[in-house]
Amino acid sequence: MYYIIFFFGFLLSLLPLRIHYVFSDLLYVFIYKLFSYRTDIVRKNLTTSFPEKTPAELKQIEHRFYHWFCDYLVETVKMLSMSKKQIKKRMKFDGIEQINNELRQGHSITVYLGHYCNWEWVTSLGLHIPPGTKAAQLYHPIENKAIDRLFLYSRSRYNACCLEMKEAFSILREWKQKKVPSVTGYISDQVPGYNSMHYWPMFLNHDTPAYTGAERIARILDTPVYYFDIYRPKRGYYTIKVTKICDEPNKLPKFSITEQYYRLLENSIRRSPEFWLWSHNRWKRTREEFNALFSEEERKRILNKL
Repeated sequence: MYYIIFFFGFLLSLLPLRIHYVFSDLLYVFIYKLFSYRTDIVRKNLTTSFPEKTPAELKQIEHRFYHWFCDYLVETVKMLSMSKKQIKKRMKFDGIEQINNELRQGHSITVYLGHYCNWEWVTSLGLHIPPGTKAAQLYHPIENKAIDRLFLYSRSRYNACCLEMKEAFSILREWKQKKVPSVTGYISDQVPGYNSMHYWPMFLNHDTPAYTGAERIARILDTPVYYFDIYRPKRGYYTIKVTKICDEPNKLPKFSITEQYYRLLENSIRRSPEFWLWSHNRWKRTREEFNALFSEEERKRILNKL
């Protein structure tokens, strides 16, 4: 099944990107206008995140979100054959020298980003860092084995390592012991399981359970921490502005790095809200459910894990 999907996906990816955007415009009609893909979740998320906006403003964001989402889908297919020269032209890293200077000094780096703009193309970071260093990203295996293998192929094409979450820390620690500098990306705006609800920032007008794994690893490995703020100046082009969060994570209060990440991500989303993944049911788990599931002693144990 993998080879069948890969064969047809690769053939499709060979088409020029401008043709992919024609497909994207057609997808928009099918996904949004005809099948209303997750429109109930998108509308609920937008309404509760932006109570100050009018219905007309929310509707405009909704339309723009679905246009961008369809672009994201075809851009992801295009990755199967996009050359290194092409992706370096379309995905820019503004301020990458900050990271490269630290890598040359032997430091490893922790990078936060969100499901914002095209996070798949961020895997081209490996083309911009010094030889002898590693670019990596954490990932959750996809249930469909063929699709999972396809994404691993695509995400590894530009000198990036895909680290499964359960193995990531041991691999990063091994690189550190062998003095191999690395820069590792964490997409940390997903919904954690109840046993991983260690911190609750306010995010887009919601009391939000947050993943804190990136902060825990940054503290243990003592890495500088950055945020990738992604802009989309025009269709098919992205620019990442590299922003430092801190140099020495262990000198900061508990959860302050996670809090700063959510503030930066919220600023990005408020600037251009159509580029965030609103179809994700981000707030399906609540603090009330968390409190009902665990005793006060158990909640304290979970919340004090960092």
